[in-house]
Amino acid sequence: MPYHVFLTRPFAAPELLACFDSFVDASRRAKALRSVGGAPGPAKIRIMFAASAEEAEDLLCQVRDPAPAGDE
Repeated sequence: MPYHVFLTRPFAAPELLACFDSFVDASRRAKALRSVGGAPGPAKIRIMFAASAEEAEDLLCQVRDPAPAGDE
C-alpha cells in the first residue's frame, strides 16, 4: 500500500500532493514541504497509509477520539 502526502486546511477538503511506495520517501517529501513553508497558516502536511487516495482522504476526515489522559 502506498503512502499519501496531503495538505490539510481547516474546513476544506484535503489536497493530495504526492504518493510514495515507501515511508522514507514520503517522510522526506513531507519534511521538505514543511521546511519551505508548504503549509501556510493553520494548514498542515500529513502522511496517510492507505490502499487508495480516496481511502486516505476518508481516513483524514474521520473524527478521532482523544487519547486518554493519565493512567486510565
